[in-house]
Amino acid sequence: MPCLVRENLFIGNISDAAEILEKGSCEITHVLSVLSSASISFFTEWRSSVDIPVKEIRRVFAGDSEFVGGSKSAISPEKLVYNLEYAGKDLKMVRMAVPLKDTEDENLLDYLEVCLDFIEQGRKKGAVLVHCFAGVSRSAAIITAYLMRSEQLSQEAALESLRQSSEFVSPNDNFLEQLKMFEEMGFKVDHGNTKYKRFRLRILGDSYNRGHKMDSSKFGADPGLPQEIEYPKPDAVPDFNKNSNVAYRCKKCRRVVALQENIVDHVPGEGMTAFQWHKRRSGNSFDKPDEFGCSSIFVEPLKWMKAVEEGAIEGKLSCAHCDARLGYFNWSGIQCNCGSWITPAFQLHKCRIDLSTI
Repeated sequence: MPCLVRENLFIGNISDAAEILEKGSCEITHVLSVLSSASISFFTEWRSSVDIPVKEIRRVFAGDSEFVGGSKSAISPEKLVYNLEYAGKDLKMVRMAVPLKDTEDENLLDYLEVCLDFIEQGRKKGAVLVHCFAGVSRSAAIITAYLMRSEQLSQEAALESLRQSSEFVSPNDNFLEQLKMFEEMGFKVDHGNTKYKRFRLRILGDSYNRGHKMDSSKFGADPGLPQEIEYPKPDAVPDFNKNSNVAYRCKKCRRVVALQENIVDHVPGEGMTAFQWHKRRSGNSFDKPDEFGCSSIFVEPLKWMKAVEEGAIEGKLSCAHCDARLGYFNWSGIQCNCGSWITPAFQLHKCRIDLSTI
C-alpha cells in the first residue's frame, strides 16, 4: 500500500501504482511515474495481467517551450522529458511519466522542477502518488526535493522527515549529491550556477570516459550564430557594470565564441607554487600570477568546437570562422596558471580573445 507522506501526497512502488491505475482510487487523482521508461506499456511488460487504459494528452521534449516554464535545460532537445496522460479505469486519473534511471550517472536535476510542479498542482486538485519501481530511491529523491522546496528543509531534514512515513527510502548517493546541490542553489535548479555547470561537465566527462559517442546536442549553443545573438554597434562602448551579457570574441575576426553564461568558474589555486618543478626563484614579479589573474577562461563545451565533437581526448580549439587558435581542450583536465585543475577542461586563452557586451 502507498505510504502517506503529507496531506494528499503518497509514495509507493510500481505494484501500488498498477493497482490504482487498473482498479481506480477514490482518493488518488494524479500519478507521477519515475521509471526507466515513460511508456504505460512498461506496466504490462512488468506484469502481463495488467490492463491499463490510457489516453495520451501530450509528450514533452526538452526543446519544447513548455518545459519548466520555458527555462533553459541542459537535456538534449530531442530527449523526452515526460508523457502526460489520462489513464486508469475511467481515464480520469492524470499520469505524468518521467524517464529516469536509478544509476550513479543519471541527471536528476534537469527533471526535478517539472516533477515538483506536477506534485504541487496535483495536490491542489486531489491527491498525488509518486512512485518508482521499488519506492526506495527515485521516488524518494523526488519527494525529498519537494519537501525541501515546499517546507524550506535541508536535504538531511527532508529525508529524515520522509523516513517517518516510509522507513526504507534510500536515494542513491548520486541523487543525494544532487539534492544537496539543489539546497545550495536555494531550492531551485539554477543552470547558471557554477556548481551546476561543473556537475554537468562531470557527467559529460564520465560519459566520455565510458567510451560513449559524444552527443553534441548536449553541448552549449553556439553563441556566434546569427539567430543566437545580436551584435553591438561598432562604436558601442562596453559597460561591464551593467547587467548586459558579456561576450568573448575571437581577437582576429571578432566572431563571438562564448558568453558569460558559458563560463565555468574555478577557485584560484596556489599560483606558481603549484608548479614547483619549474618555479622561478629570481624574485621576478611574474612569479606571482595571482596579481594578474588567470591567463585563461574555462567554458562548457560549445557546438562550434568541432575537434571536441569529433571525439578526440585533447586538441586545439580553433575559431569556427577564421580558424585562429583560441585555446585547448582535454577531457582528462588542464591545470590553469593559477594552479587549479579543471576536469574536463575547455580553455580559451585571454590573449586570443576580446571582451564586449551584447
